Amino acid sequence: MRILLVMAIVWCMAIAIPGHEVTAQGHSTKHGTVNLKTSCGEQAQKRFDEGLALMHHMMYEEAAQEFTAVAEAAPDCSMAQWGIAMSYIHPLWGERPTDENLAKGQAAVENALQLSNLTEKEKAYIEAVARFYEDWENTSYADQLKAFEEGYKKVHEAYPDEVEAAAFYALGQLGTAPKTDKTFATQKEAGALLEQLHAKNPDHPGLFHYIIHAYDNPLLATKAVKVSREYERIAPDVPHALHMPSHIFVRLGQWTDAVDWNIRSADAALRMSSKDMVSMHYPHALDYMAYGYLQQGRDKKAKEVVDKMKNVPGYTPTFATAYALAAIPARQALERGKWAEAANLPVRYPENFTWYKYPGAEAITHFAKGIGGARSGNTTVAEDAIAALHKLQTQLSSSGDTYWAAQAEAQQLSVQAWLEYHRGDKNKALAMMREAADKEDALDKHPVTPGAVLPARELLGDMLLLSKKPAEALLAYEASLKVSPKRYNSLYGAALAAEKAKDKEKARAYYMELLKTAPEADGDRESWAQAKKFASRK
Repeated sequence: MRILLVMAIVWCMAIAIPGHEVTAQGHSTKHGTVNLKTSCGEQAQKRFDEGLALMHHMMYEEAAQEFTAVAEAAPDCSMAQWGIAMSYIHPLWGERPTDENLAKGQAAVENALQLSNLTEKEKAYIEAVARFYEDWENTSYADQLKAFEEGYKKVHEAYPDEVEAAAFYALGQLGTAPKTDKTFATQKEAGALLEQLHAKNPDHPGLFHYIIHAYDNPLLATKAVKVSREYERIAPDVPHALHMPSHIFVRLGQWTDAVDWNIRSADAALRMSSKDMVSMHYPHALDYMAYGYLQQGRDKKAKEVVDKMKNVPGYTPTFATAYALAAIPARQALERGKWAEAANLPVRYPENFTWYKYPGAEAITHFAKGIGGARSGNTTVAEDAIAALHKLQTQLSSSGDTYWAAQAEAQQLSVQAWLEYHRGDKNKALAMMREAADKEDALDKHPVTPGAVLPARELLGDMLLLSKKPAEALLAYEASLKVSPKRYNSLYGAALAAEKAKDKEKARAYYMELLKTAPEADGDRESWAQAKKFASRK
């Protein structure tokens, strides 16, 4: 009886403050458990924790609202100013804060450091974020992110038991990881640290989130399956938390899961959006949803996603939004092989969006138009696309955005290759297409994207197949499948190439895999009919 009485007392104590119990791992919030004790007082601490949890979910605008509310209610709370400064920094989104937000972040840091009641630990956190803003007018974004990483490494070393410092250090590592390192050494190091922390802090939002990002690559994706499927447990109504597992599902070709989780993410994003401006988490979820549908051959469902994208009054201007707005219609045309449709895609649609800020996203539309033009015989569209991509590549290079500049270069080469093929110079075309594939393969996909709009290695397979080189085409498609497992068109290309190369066993295996991947294909793709026809043979 005494044991039962003690258990009852402990249980009552645990629920005394709903949604904010103090546990061995930290402070429980509506969105997971965080652990960064401040000197701001109990009521301020509660709201600070909500902001911190939302920031780990990369719900940055909502986090900023919480930190701002704390700062207004408790003007002497230095960590509220720290939170405001942190909310402007998005290390994995590939988007430098605007000058206005950089100025605001710097002001928040200065306000925090002026307060007299700082603890040593609070000062360490504030100085870490201060490094990001130091001389920002004359510092490249890459160097700012490196300063962010180094700042939190210092805090982590000074406070090795601090889960927040370690989580932000790992986030900094992921933000600076080289895009050309196919061993993913930095991601492995960050992932190992995050997994150790997760074992001791199983409800921490940042550990779920950053583990998925660490393992969002073809070499490591299987390591994040368990975490991905458990993430919703701590944040069942957070749009980005519902979206993040699909990064791993896409890497493994688990298309049904990728679609279903993004349906839920998109619905949650709409619920939190205003009447006039839709959250960037909505188009981001739609992009992954459309990609999943297209890999299943569910073209009618993908078209519904395009229509949903268009039926929105206004979008929050971010790179993730711009990428989705460009990629969704481009995928819809290119994945179905509708080349004339791709050639006719409108540039900078919708017109009321701030496209001039996002040249890397705009390049996607020109790439789609160029491939569509070249493959449908519309040389004027292809030539215009090449000129536009060259201009955008120059713009990206001059701004220091080397990643998207390299992507634009690969896109331009791909369009040029198909234009040369159309003009009859197959050798030149194949050489250019190989160069484009090598350039694209040298880069890992960006965290914002589910994958290339149309992989250059797959395009090389198409060209080799049309050039009556089926054995070489098969190698290209198989290389594409190693990076993007169960991609519909790579599976079909591999099956067709194997069939033409007289490898019936491999052809059957790829055709059967295609039918397994797309059992409910609802479009009119000739490839699906061909797969069914081959599979029916004895």
